[in-house]
Amino acid sequence: MQEQEIRNILDSVRSRQTESRTFEAKTASEGCPKKIYDTLSSFSNQDEGGVIMFGVDEKNGFAVTGVYDAADIQKKIQGKCREMEPEIRPVLSVGGIDGKQVVAAEIQGVEYADRPVFYRPAGINKGSYIRIGDSDEHMTAYEIYKYQAYRKGLKEDQRPVKDGWVLRNGELMNKYLSTVKASRINTFEHLSDSEILQLQKVEKDGCPTLAGLLVFSKYPQSAFPGLGITAVAVPGTVYGVTEADGTRFTDNVRIEGSLQEMLVSAMDFVRKNIRHRTVIDEMGQRADRWEYPLRAVREALLNALIHRDYSRHTDGTPIQLIIYEDRMEIINSGGVYGGFPVARLGKESPESRNSTLIRILEFLQISENRYSGIPTMKREMEKAGLPQPEFLDDGKQFKTILRNTVSSSAASLPARTENKADERIAVYCRTPRTRKEIADHLGMNYSYVSNGLIKPMILSGTLVEAGKKGREKLLQTRTDWSQREFEPVTEG
Repeated sequence: MQEQEIRNILDSVRSRQTESRTFEAKTASEGCPKKIYDTLSSFSNQDEGGVIMFGVDEKNGFAVTGVYDAADIQKKIQGKCREMEPEIRPVLSVGGIDGKQVVAAEIQGVEYADRPVFYRPAGINKGSYIRIGDSDEHMTAYEIYKYQAYRKGLKEDQRPVKDGWVLRNGELMNKYLSTVKASRINTFEHLSDSEILQLQKVEKDGCPTLAGLLVFSKYPQSAFPGLGITAVAVPGTVYGVTEADGTRFTDNVRIEGSLQEMLVSAMDFVRKNIRHRTVIDEMGQRADRWEYPLRAVREALLNALIHRDYSRHTDGTPIQLIIYEDRMEIINSGGVYGGFPVARLGKESPESRNSTLIRILEFLQISENRYSGIPTMKREMEKAGLPQPEFLDDGKQFKTILRNTVSSSAASLPARTENKADERIAVYCRTPRTRKEIADHLGMNYSYVSNGLIKPMILSGTLVEAGKKGREKLLQTRTDWSQREFEPVTEG
């Protein structure tokens, strides 16, 4: 590092008056700091590494205090680095600033497979650190496990589940075996079903593997109660905020069953809780238009089910599906496997955390070719004229966000754009009605009707206020809507 680079870094730090994820200041006017191993560890355990600058006082506005002896402190820094496991190789530089010498130690991030870098005398559990903001924090047991599992090549979806075959789906198993046999006739024609299941990692020692249990058990939650989906629909844009009428959720369910059953149930929940319109195009053809493209939603849910972390550290944590007014979030445990950069998802193929599970689902044609999920999501959102999906990875959780533009696009949709419930409300409210009267007419939950159906119709201008009935507001279909001819609405 050139002296000017050291000056530039220090100027930047002084302007912010704070350390950062990649910068640490140490005073060293009277000797080498005894405790630097925490920062050596945390910088080594992140891709971007970091710079430790000796001879700078953070508590005094990052004033340059200088080092006691530039040559000696470099030796001592190298000695501290040799106490790390694996040993690290800092790049050391000396610069003269304000008439005093400072020493900069550039710490490179090590390869993912070599992490965690830890202070050997303290051991891996107490000597492993991670950088959070400008602070060095002890790694959790789960954070340490992730690196060890990757380095050792552990496949949690292949671990056997003792007494797991409580309710096995024999019909689905037969379909799977037939498909596998047909794919490799010469390989499998002389093998028993049991041998094939062993080779495909569906069974091990007579017990199902976790992958086998998730797909072929009728109720995997008998062994793993936490492996489900919690699905909620929120009336606003903030989770946990209670509406004026006391409503916290417009819908709230726990989804269980086999992986494919959870996928189907989750999609049913989405259809129930997002807006749906039937569009009449310029040619007079009817077409369904959902608030979110269903194929994109399915891929996001399938990705969460397939790629989540199924280790013992997280197998009690359900997937979260949260539908807000302006977005949908799908959250699963575990970041991208192997530290693969989020920015490269959909462009390159990362390693698979659950390769056995993926292979089983491909044989059953539940999932398409691997790594196609994110490109499909992006393509479907673009076709729908919606923002691109967002992917967030904090190392512990992976979050997919799908955003809608209902509020801004509703006015541009063709005039005749209602779902079945909207049509019924529009017809019923040709005469002014209260919210309770509308809910009773539909035979639906009051909170769901009020927040999930009526509120969007008010926002789009379909329903307008038309006086009061007692203390309740009356709602009426807007005049230019009230004369419309709607298609007959069938119940159910």
